Amino acid sequence: MSVKSASTYTVIVEKNIIYSQGLSHQTLNSASYSIMDLKLDVYKPADNSKKRPAILLIHGGGFYAGDKSDVNIVNLANYFASRGWVAFSINYRLLGDKGTVPTQWIQYAQNSVPSANQSQFQAMYPAHRDAKTAIRWLIANANNYNIDTSCVTVGGGSAGAIVATTLGITNTTDFTNEISLDTDPTLATTNLNKTYTIKTVFDFWGSGVAVTSTNNIYSYQRFDRSDAPIMIAHGTADSTVKYTSATELRDIYISTGATYKLHTLVNRGHEPWDALVNGKKLAELSFDFIVEQQKLIVE
Repeated sequence: MSVKSASTYTVIVEKNIIYSQGLSHQTLNSASYSIMDLKLDVYKPADNSKKRPAILLIHGGGFYAGDKSDVNIVNLANYFASRGWVAFSINYRLLGDKGTVPTQWIQYAQNSVPSANQSQFQAMYPAHRDAKTAIRWLIANANNYNIDTSCVTVGGGSAGAIVATTLGITNTTDFTNEISLDTDPTLATTNLNKTYTIKTVFDFWGSGVAVTSTNNIYSYQRFDRSDAPIMIAHGTADSTVKYTSATELRDIYISTGATYKLHTLVNRGHEPWDALVNGKKLAELSFDFIVEQQKLIVE
């Protein structure tokens, strides 16, 4: 499979496609709820004559803010689509949407998470559930977009990077099977019969916190050699998500033997989208990493 080294294709954008639905409760897990449409935007090359790799992009915002129209995510989507990928930017439920949270997550938050951070922690679950749903939607619609499902990348910044990292490491049923269809009937809209393989991940100033948490909550061990190769970029002066989050994840990858690359952004803080490493922008570094790991041909 080939991609272009430079911007080549005209990019066609399809906005606000509904990929599934989710519950939005009046209060945490209350019986009073509404049903939310979950939406994504597609960025695709105008030339649809051959199979394409796919990339799912996830915005940041601390699980309480952000949108699929984030300019940095849109820039990445256009960068990759103009070079031959089909790119997707997704919305997912945020803290204020009050998505359904498993009892075990709530109990863990109460026992192990500082009270000021418990709501944000609980918001991680529906965010991850929705992102996994988006991947299954991508698989279900692969023929419509001429996607090679063996070449799927996920990536994001901050909270979006936390989600992307989790998608590349956890089992396909994690963040899905913990809630039943009786509790959340919208699960029926989420292509539960589809499975997927993430081939590469890029993590911009995120962490493995959601993987570690689900390991602790359910006595799992999801870190292993089969985890998707990950490219990490993180600033040493990041006061929002500490640089140690990057080195901790690196050390786990070293211990399991899974493939990683860490780009240390010296003296940079949180969200340095303009960062350069050896003269290369983050998009270029991601391009190189995906091409190398997926053995794509660059024209």
